[in-house]
Amino acid sequence: MRNFAPEMVYIDDKTDAFDLQEALQTISEQRRQQALRFKHEQGQRLCVAAYLLLKRALREQEGILENPVFAYGPHGKPSIVGHPELHFSLSHCKEAAVCVLSRHPIGIDVESIGRYRETVAHYAMSDAEVARIEQAEHPDVEFVRLWTMKESLLKLTGEGINDHMKYVLKDIPERSFTTVEEIEKNYIYTVCEL
Repeated sequence: MRNFAPEMVYIDDKTDAFDLQEALQTISEQRRQQALRFKHEQGQRLCVAAYLLLKRALREQEGILENPVFAYGPHGKPSIVGHPELHFSLSHCKEAAVCVLSRHPIGIDVESIGRYRETVAHYAMSDAEVARIEQAEHPDVEFVRLWTMKESLLKLTGEGINDHMKYVLKDIPERSFTTVEEIEKNYIYTVCEL
C-alpha cells in the first residue's frame, strides 16, 4: 500500500453554505448538466460540491486551473480528459461531499449513518461480515464502515456496485483502507488504495 495521507481528503459538510447559481456558472458544462439532472436542490448542491472539491484538489496538488472534463470507462468510472496520470474519486451523501486525488488508483465512499437493516446486511455482506456487524457495539456504524470499504474498493477498480458485493473484501487486506467515522456529523468515509 502506498502512503495515503488522510489530510488529502477534501470534504465539504456544509454544502448549503455556497451560492448554487453562482457555483453552477464556475463549473464545466458537462458537470452543470449532470447537476441539473437532479430534481431536488440538495442533489444539485452535492453534485456541484463534489466537483468543486475536485477543482480545489487539482489546483492545490497539481496546479491545474481549468475545469476538468470527464471521460467514462466501461462501468462508468470517470477519468480526467488529458490527464491519464491522475486518479480521483468523488462521493456524496446527504451530509457531505468528498473527493480524493492521487497519481495511483484510489477510491472513496461516504455514507450517512442510518438505521441498521438486517435484510440489507444479508444481501450485501458475507456471513462473517454479518456476524461482525451484529457483534459490534454499534451495528449501524459497523455496517456503514464495511459498506464504505466495499464501495471505495469498487470505485477504485471501476466495477461499481455489483452482484458480488458479499465477497469483494475477501482477499483485500484491511490495511488497504483508511476509514474516518464522523459520528457527530452522521457520516463515515473510507479511502481505498491498493
